[in-house]
Amino acid sequence: MDKTLRPATDSTRIPSTPDPLALHDRSITARLRTADHTGNTDPRNSLPGHPEERRTAVADTDETGERAGRRSGPGGGLLMGRPFGVPVYVSPSWFLVAALITWVFGDQLDRVLPDLGPVRYLVSLFFAVAFYASVLVHELAHTVAALRFKLPVRRIQLQFFGGVSEIEKESETPGREFVLAFVGPLLSLVLTGAFYLGMKAVDPATVPGVLLAGLMISNLLVAAFNLLPGLPLDGGRMLRAVIWGITGKPMTGTVAAAWVGRGLAIAVLLGLPLLTHTGVLGNRTSEIGGMNTVMDALLAAILAGIIWTGAGNSLRMARLREHLPELRARTLTRRAIPVENATPLSEALRRANEAGARALVVVDGHGDPTAIVRESAIASVPEHRRPWVAVSTLAQDLTDGMKVSAELTGEELLDRLRANPATEYLVLEPGGAIYGVLSTLDVEKAFVKAMARPQS
Repeated sequence: MDKTLRPATDSTRIPSTPDPLALHDRSITARLRTADHTGNTDPRNSLPGHPEERRTAVADTDETGERAGRRSGPGGGLLMGRPFGVPVYVSPSWFLVAALITWVFGDQLDRVLPDLGPVRYLVSLFFAVAFYASVLVHELAHTVAALRFKLPVRRIQLQFFGGVSEIEKESETPGREFVLAFVGPLLSLVLTGAFYLGMKAVDPATVPGVLLAGLMISNLLVAAFNLLPGLPLDGGRMLRAVIWGITGKPMTGTVAAAWVGRGLAIAVLLGLPLLTHTGVLGNRTSEIGGMNTVMDALLAAILAGIIWTGAGNSLRMARLREHLPELRARTLTRRAIPVENATPLSEALRRANEAGARALVVVDGHGDPTAIVRESAIASVPEHRRPWVAVSTLAQDLTDGMKVSAELTGEELLDRLRANPATEYLVLEPGGAIYGVLSTLDVEKAFVKAMARPQS
C-alpha cells in the first residue's frame, strides 16, 4: 500500500532516535554520541587540557573536517529520473515486492485466462510495473503540491509496500497540509476512474481487460487505504490538519491522529486475518488453507508494524519541531580566544584556561580569523608533546560556510549546518566580531536533552 511510511509533520523520514542535523538529510552528521546519556551541555565540558577535562573526543575527522565514514551519496536505490527536478529512486525492496506481485497475480491469471501458459508471468510483471507507475503518479501529486507551496522535495522513493515523498519543510497552514495530503488519494481515485473507463472499452476476458480491472481495483485500494484517518497515512494527515485548524495547535492534531493511527495498526493486525478467513473480502472459504492463513497473518503484521512505527515517528517528529526553537547558536557556542599560527599548543591551552575559554581560533597579523583548532586534533596530541606543536598544525582552515551568525536559531541554524557539514563552526556577532566556536557535538547533545524533557 502507498504512503505507509509518511511521517506527519512533513514527509522527511527520520531515524528512531531523531538526529537534529539529520532532520533533512541523515548523511549530514554522525549518529548521536553516547558518551553522555544525559545530554549534558554544561559549559564546564572544556577543551582537552582544562582542569575539568573531558576526554571523549576522538580523532574521527578527515582533512575536510567531516567525520570519517559518515559521508554518503543521495542514495535510495536505483535512480529512475528527475520529474519536476525531483529525483525518483527505486529501492531494492521494490524488486522483492514486484516478484511477489508477479507470482500472486500470475496464479490469478491462470484461473481467469488458462490459455496464457507461462506467458502469464510476463503479463503479471507488466502489471507490477504498471501498479508502481500508479504509485509514482500518487507521489508526484504530493510533490507537485509541495512545490506549488514552495516546500522543497528531497526525493521520491518507491519501496516496499508503496512509496514516499520526502518533503523537507512543514506546511505553514492546516489548509495547505490538508491539500498536500489529499491530492495523493485524489489522483489514485482519478486513475481508478480512468482504468474503469478503459475496462469498459475492451473485452474483460482478454489480457487488456484483466490488466485494466486489476489496476482499477489496486488504485481503488490504494486510495481507500490512504484515506483511513490515522497517521502516517494521508487520511491521518488530513485529520491532523482538521484538528490543527480547529484548535490552532499542530501538536494537538499530530497527537490525536497518531493515536488513531496506532488504533488502526491494531485493527489491521487483528481484523485483516479475520476478514480473509471468514470470506468477507470475497474470497472462497473453501480455498482458505493453512498457508493462506499464515500469509494473511504475515501481511497483517507487516502492515500493522509499518503503521504503528509511522505513527510513533510522527509523534517524534512533532516533538522535534516543538523543541527546535530551543536550539540557539548563541547559547550553544563555546567561548574562544584568538591565537597566532606559531603559538605552541601548551601556551594556547594555558591562555584558554585562564580566560575560561573552551575553543581556539587562529588569527592572522591583523586579528582576522583564518582557522579553527579542532578539538579532536588537540585530544590526539600527548601532553608532553604540546609545547612543541604549533596550533597551526592542528587547525582547519575556515571557509565561508563554516562561519555562522550568533543570532541563528532552530531550523534556520540546522539548515545552515546541514548545508555546510563540519565538526566546528566559527560564530560571529552581527558586526563580524568573533563570538566563539560552535561544535556539532554540542548541538546534538542539546537536541537530545530537549527531546528528553517531558512533553508540555
